[in-house]
Amino acid sequence: MHEYLVIYERAMQGGWGAYASDLPGLGVVGETRTEVETLIRNGIRIHIAGLIEDGLPVPEAVTSAETVAVAA
Repeated sequence: MHEYLVIYERAMQGGWGAYASDLPGLGVVGETRTEVETLIRNGIRIHIAGLIEDGLPVPEAVTSAETVAVAA
């Protein structure tokens, strides 16, 4: 089982996007965060299946994230 960091972003004009930086080329957009969560999970599965089918290596998850608090 692979576990990838997914970044969710809300668009200024509405809607949401998500991507997994350890899986280049994979990104999704949708109207709601819930929709995008479903799309990115399915997208990751499809992306990995395609890599395996093409005989390519499945990338290891190396990206990490943290939040940083600063006084504004």
